[in-house]
Amino acid sequence: MAKQERHKNLFLNYRNLNNFPVELLRDEGMQFLERLFMKRNSLTTLPENLAQKLPNLIELYLHSNNIAMIPQAIGNLVKLQSLDLSDNALQIICPEIGQLRSLRHLRLANNQLKFLPQELGNLRELETLDVSMNLLRTLPERLHQCQSLQCLTADRNLLHCLPRQLCLLPELNELSMAANCLTSLPLDLGRSMELQFVFVDNNAHLKGLPSFLYNKVIGCSGCGLAAQISDVKQICLMLGDVTVPLPSEVKVIGSETDRVLPLEELTCRVLHAAHNWTSKDVKLRTPFLLPKSLLDVVQWPLGHCHRCSQPMFTIVYPKLFPLRETALAGVHKRTTVSFVAYCCSSHCLRTFDLQG
Repeated sequence: MAKQERHKNLFLNYRNLNNFPVELLRDEGMQFLERLFMKRNSLTTLPENLAQKLPNLIELYLHSNNIAMIPQAIGNLVKLQSLDLSDNALQIICPEIGQLRSLRHLRLANNQLKFLPQELGNLRELETLDVSMNLLRTLPERLHQCQSLQCLTADRNLLHCLPRQLCLLPELNELSMAANCLTSLPLDLGRSMELQFVFVDNNAHLKGLPSFLYNKVIGCSGCGLAAQISDVKQICLMLGDVTVPLPSEVKVIGSETDRVLPLEELTCRVLHAAHNWTSKDVKLRTPFLLPKSLLDVVQWPLGHCHRCSQPMFTIVYPKLFPLRETALAGVHKRTTVSFVAYCCSSHCLRTFDLQG
């Protein structure tokens, strides 16, 4: 029907397709088709003559299939602007992807990629690149040649460092490298006025940030809690053949790879919550049995988690800069240690003065 009526958009999502529909490839194909949606099927491969039969394809969405490799002929889709291959089984991306000179959005998240081809640098029109949840240890050095790149997301990989050349990207506005193995960031990162959002959550070995990032929106280390925790389902622990139900207070069990929060941080959060609770209830207003110096610490968190707004006390990034360069100029007449933290509820940069 789509072929007879010369539809430009074709939706084949959730059809349990194991193979690419032959109807799309018969005779002259579908020369007029511009957008093809085939999300959440069971495709394992793409046809070699895809570009020949669908030459005017602008957008191709193959999210959530079982595609293990893409053919070299993918490079012949010269009009393609958006390609989504997220949630597949890709282990390698062929260099021919660099021939997609019109490509603006490329999504490869949640695959099994261990490296990316240097030919990605040929995509001069590329604006969005998402390679989250793969097995990447490095990013292509030629990525800085993507002069139109605005958003680069590489969360939850195995990255130890970033190519310094990324600092040369003139249009880069958002850089997200959360949950990697980063130990440092390029000192020039943030020099560009275009770069406004930098997220480096949950990089346990990252001890500081480049000074150019002090006036950007910075993602802090996160509170360590899962984004969604069920209050209904009871968690059980398997001990051999015995199933032991855990108390209802236990909402989630971490694995060996999870980063455990410091006891100091957890203690501060509990005391902070208790202090706020007693302060709001007139009947329970009793003096907190803590030294004033400690009470000041738990009463005023250094920041809040950018995901769930949990207060944070010990795991934000410290930075030294004069208060005269911040919005607090004139409030205090001395240079202090200040902290930056990202709060997603207001999308703002907050600067906190560490007293004492």
